[in-house]
Amino acid sequence: MLTKVTTADKTETFLNESVGETYHSQTGAVEEALKKYAIPCKIAEKALSGHIRLLDVCSGLGYNSAMAIDIALQSNPKCVIEVIGLEYDPEIITKIQEVNPPIPFFNHYKKLTPETTELNEGNVTVRFIIGDARETIKELSENHFDAVFFDPFSPKTAPDMWGTEFFKEIYRVMKESGIMATYSCARIARDNMSKAGLFYDDGPIVGRRGPGTIATKWV
Repeated sequence: MLTKVTTADKTETFLNESVGETYHSQTGAVEEALKKYAIPCKIAEKALSGHIRLLDVCSGLGYNSAMAIDIALQSNPKCVIEVIGLEYDPEIITKIQEVNPPIPFFNHYKKLTPETTELNEGNVTVRFIIGDARETIKELSENHFDAVFFDPFSPKTAPDMWGTEFFKEIYRVMKESGIMATYSCARIARDNMSKAGLFYDDGPIVGRRGPGTIATKWV
């Protein structure tokens, strides 16, 4: 069961009662999308190249990727943007219709449903793939993505999502210049990133005592 909650920045998210966690930080859902994902992954800078490909793992309501699209288009209105979202639960996609965050491109996300999982708007393509991300990621091309937003439920709640094998898949689909960002700095998560060949560093501290994590294929 999903219950709507309002975060500290007055934007809405949902509590997944079966998991016991919300889809976004209680300190601010939209703030999190910008400061934990778009900025650390250098979306504005990467958009200047004219093309950006983003993988949104556990995309949920789509706040993170919609924010990234806005940032990219502000940086370069002609940028061609491709977003792939991996999401297990079709119910959370239906909840897109119930929220209205202050993210201009999010209005286009209203076209997405569990049955209509792709939208094309100008030079932007968004496609959600519904299923177990550990399996659906295997459908994606290697060395493809400029940025990866990694936003599953916590390592304590969903440990399988933070395993070495999954991070190996993340490594495989990232470009050599790609950047992955996540909200967690859990030791097990970082250890498994290292085992998969990724190099990690502290991400920003936003609404938590500890930092997030950024990871790349290079030091």
